[in-house]
Amino acid sequence: MGLLSSDQLQFFNSQGYLVIESFAGEDEIEGMMKRMEQLVDNFDPSSTASIFSTKNQQKLTDDYFFDSVERVSFFFEEKAFGNNGDLKQPKQLSINKVGHALHEIEPAFKKFSSSQKFSSLMHSLGYKRPAVMQSMYIFKQPGIGGEVVPHQDSSFLYTEPQTCTGLWLAIEDATKLNGCLWAIPGSHKNGLVRRFLRDENGVKFDRPSPSYDQKDFVPIEVKSGSLVVIHGDLIHQSFENLSPKSRHAYSLHVVDTDGCKWAPENWIRRKVEPEPLYVS
Repeated sequence: MGLLSSDQLQFFNSQGYLVIESFAGEDEIEGMMKRMEQLVDNFDPSSTASIFSTKNQQKLTDDYFFDSVERVSFFFEEKAFGNNGDLKQPKQLSINKVGHALHEIEPAFKKFSSSQKFSSLMHSLGYKRPAVMQSMYIFKQPGIGGEVVPHQDSSFLYTEPQTCTGLWLAIEDATKLNGCLWAIPGSHKNGLVRRFLRDENGVKFDRPSPSYDQKDFVPIEVKSGSLVVIHGDLIHQSFENLSPKSRHAYSLHVVDTDGCKWAPENWIRRKVEPEPLYVS
C-alpha cells in the first residue's frame, strides 16, 4: 500500500496528478473527523474574529497567519460574518480551514503523515528525505464554502530544485456539486508561473496570475478515503460550494530535504528543519 505502480507513475508524470482510491481507511477518516470536531467545539471564535472582520488590521492578520505554521489555527470563510461583525451562523459552519501544523501537533493527523504507506508513497515518487511543511483541514462549508482560484502549490512552498508535492485526502466525498478539485491535465510541464513571497511588508505574488480557459480544466471527483497526489506545478482550483453538503479534506504539502534548498522568502520561515519522514 502506498507504493506506486509503473502505470500510476506514468499517469502522474504525464497528467500532473494521480488519484489513489481507498488510501485512508474508515477508522483513519473517522479519527480525523472526530478530532477536528472536538477542536472546533473547543475553539472560541471571539478570540480571533476581529482579526478577520476588520480590513485595517492587516498586520494582526498577517501575524496570525505566519504564526499558524507552528500552531493549530482557525481561519474563517469570507462570507461567515455579517455587517455587524458577528458570525451569521454557528462556528461549526463558518470555518474555512484549520492549519498549518496539524501533522506535528495532533496525534490523529500526525499518525497519518508518519505512516508506512505515506512514507512509501513519497519514496516511490523519488523523495529521499521527505518532510511535511504544512497541513490543513479544509471544510468547504455548505452554501458559503469559498472558491479557490487557479494556482500552483510550488508558488507557496518553493525549493531549489523544485520538490513540492500536494497530497489532498478526501475526508468526505468530493463532487462537482460540493466543490471538488479541478485541474488542467499536463499543465505542470509548463513550469512555475509565479511565486508567493514574504518580506517586511507581508506577503504578495511577484506577478499577476495568467488567465485560464475554464474548458481546459477537468473535475477530480473522488470518494472519501481517496488521496489526490498533485504535482507542485499543476494548475488546479475549486469552485464555491453552493450545495447543502460539506466537502471536508485534509491537505498536506511535502518537500524534499535532501539536496534541496528551502527558499528564505517563502511565507513559512522555519527556525529548524522539519523532521524528515523515513521509511520505518
